[in-house]
Formats: sequence, C-alpha cells, structure tokens
Amino acid sequence: MSQDTRTRVAAMIEDTRGRLYDANFDPTVLQALHECKQLCHAYNQLCPGDEALGPALREIVGSMGKRATVQPYFWCDYGKNIHLGENFYANHGLTILDGAPVRFGHDVYIAPNCTFSTAGHPVDSERRNQGLEYALPITVGDNVWFGMGVCVCPGVTIGSDVVIGAGSVVVKDIPSGVVAVGNPCRVMREINEADAQRYELYQP
Repeated sequence: MSQDTRTRVAAMIEDTRGRLYDANFDPTVLQALHECKQLCHAYNQLCPGDEALGPALREIVGSMGKRATVQPYFWCDYGKNIHLGENFYANHGLTILDGAPVRFGHDVYIAPNCTFSTAGHPVDSERRNQGLEYALPITVGDNVWFGMGVCVCPGVTIGSDVVIGAGSVVVKDIPSGVVAVGNPCRVMREINEADAQRYELYQP
C-alpha cells in the first residue's frame, strides 16, 4: 500500500468525532483490513513462548510498553490504532476493533474472550446497508483488571484502579477506584483498604 493511501486510510479510521466512513466497500480501507488480518493470522500461528511473539505483536500495534503480552488468538482491524502500556497482559481470545484509537495504561490485565470495539453502525438501515460505520475511541487507565467475556463499547473511558466484572457490557464511562459489573456495566462499590487483606497468601 502506498504512503498516500496509508495516510488517507489513517485519516478515515482515526477520526475521533464519530463521522461516518465506508468500512465495507472502500478498497483502500479493505486493503488496510486485509493487511492487518494477515499479520494477526501469522501471529496466531506462533508457538507459545516463541521469541518472535514480541516483535510480531510490535509489528501489529501502534505502540507497546515493556513486558506487553497478548496470548494468541488475537484479532484486530487495523492494529496501528492500538496502544499498550507497560506490563500489559491479555489472555486468549482478545478482539480489538480499532477504527478509532484504543489506549491502555500500565498494568492492565485482561481475562480470556474480551472485546474492545470502537466501531458502531447507523441505526437506520439505509445508511447501514451502504457499508457506513463510525468509530469512537476507547481509553483505559492504569491498574485495571477485566474479567472474562467483557465487552467495552465505542467511546468509553475507564479510569485507573478499576475492576470490571466478568461478562460486563461497558457502555458508559467508569470512574477510577471502583468495582463495576453488569449489563449495562454499573459501579457496585469503591475499592477500599479491606480489599488488600481479602485473600490469604499461600505458604507451601
């Protein structure tokens, strides 16, 4: 893909204002999707523990900090809109639809089968059937843990020091320092001093 084409695609898919663009029939967007899917496919064929995993992940995403780990299988749309902080860990089955930027802070842990989708579609079927969609950015702070099967929707910001319970569908912003869970995801309580004493340390 030429540099001019890459620039045009980047401008279309990094629009943070939620304007509609053609994600289904525009040949330049389709080419960008195809190239990213090829990189993801190659990544997913690597063996666990392979030293090539790190460089292969760095080729897919826009940026990543030290000790960033994503267990295969991993799929995304464009890759370059994804930014991983230090000590980032994602278990198997991570999907990121990065039509807009998706930014993770440091020490973020993601359980299996989670989805982060910046992509949305028009409610009216006429424009939806034309292949049009929009994308809104997702931002995640530091020290956040996502339970199994969490879905984070377009435009959501999640603060720091947060736990998102398994199976949650996050459709609105979540403040810092809380446990949130449900569909739609709601704040259940603040994280407090007692949480640091909740589990006994195993001593063999």
